[in-house]
Amino acid sequence: MNMKIHSVRFDADEKLIEFIESKLNKLTQFEDQIIGSEVFLRLDKNHNTENKVVEIKLNVSRNEFFAKKQCKTFEEATDLSIEALRRQLLKKKGKENDR
Repeated sequence: MNMKIHSVRFDADEKLIEFIESKLNKLTQFEDQIIGSEVFLRLDKNHNTENKVVEIKLNVSRNEFFAKKQCKTFEEATDLSIEALRRQLLKKKGKENDR
């Protein structure tokens, strides 16, 4: 899977990038035709405590999935985004099996 991680207006440390990559790789358990992913890490100025925003766009053959979460830490936002994508993949797989 081709992964691109963009940190907007700051430099993400290697530990955070490795964490995100490991979480994204786990999605291949639910869908084996994942082509690539694009992750955007942002700091939101409007919120004091929950100012970390993670947006993940997942490209799967003939489909595109998206999740955006805002939390206190990038790790927490990543976990919630990955969980949302996992649910979307399982829902898609369920619809395909019903055909």
